[in-house]
Amino acid sequence: MSMKNQTLVSEIFLLGFQNLHIFKIPLFSLFLLIYIMIIWENVLIIVLVSSSRYLQSPMYFFLQQLSACDFLQSTIIVPILLQTVINEGATLYFVDCLVQLYFISLTEAFECFLLAVMSYDRYVAICIPLRYSSIMSHRVCVTLIFVSWLFSLIGVLVIAKIMATLQFCDQNTINHFFCDLFPIVELSCSDTYLVHINIMLQSIPVIFIPFILITVSYMCIAHAILKIVSNTGRQKAFSTCSSHLTVVSIFYGTLTAIYVAPPRKESQTISKVLSLLYTVVTPLVNPLIYSLRSKDIRDVLQRILNRLHQAPSGQIY
Repeated sequence: MSMKNQTLVSEIFLLGFQNLHIFKIPLFSLFLLIYIMIIWENVLIIVLVSSSRYLQSPMYFFLQQLSACDFLQSTIIVPILLQTVINEGATLYFVDCLVQLYFISLTEAFECFLLAVMSYDRYVAICIPLRYSSIMSHRVCVTLIFVSWLFSLIGVLVIAKIMATLQFCDQNTINHFFCDLFPIVELSCSDTYLVHINIMLQSIPVIFIPFILITVSYMCIAHAILKIVSNTGRQKAFSTCSSHLTVVSIFYGTLTAIYVAPPRKESQTISKVLSLLYTVVTPLVNPLIYSLRSKDIRDVLQRILNRLHQAPSGQIY
């Protein structure tokens, strides 16, 4: 094996959040509660959309994909986060750390593309309602999801190729609560200048282009909303769009801050807080903003509760 690809590091130690002292147990309990809520919310959305005939529109199909993505991402990250909090650090095999990095990169990229697809879906529904059924057919929706996963996988393969060019020597400590891209790259004893350039170039199709598509879609939606005669309808539409844009801004804003303009080594605390926003907070609030506020989903839940109350062993749907 050539020295270029030789890896001398066998284990990675994640520092997580240091010097928590009396806050260790409360913080662990908070993250555990958030994790339970993330799992409950997203599994609920996945099950409801899969089993209810009232939630078969393209919008709910995409929301189901978003919940599956958030479920996967939180399951990859939060258990390690909990371990770093309670033990003031966590040790992973180097290979396991790379696997975590690749899966996190896959879900992050997919969510970037998926949010763009969802904004396009809302644009067609609001701005071209008469052609919505023909444009957003089930085949088109499945194709969009497949293409999003495909592009995400290509992005991960690019990252894997980048990591294969690096040599890792004696440093094995990462000041983070999961195996993120830049902290791992910083461990390398190779020249990483071109690696940083490649990562920033890759952020253009993964982060900036989807964000531009989302922005344009919502600008068109806002223009259409302004034509609504009813003040109540206009306020409701603006409320929905503003909440969606808030979530999108948090997600893309933190990704940009971390991967396009990464904090310096002395600002690792800022990097950890930003990472918490898109790895923990976003999966928690996505179901609340996108799904559980929906009247259709609330009606299905109410219907289930009524059926359970009247005949617990009967047919729910």
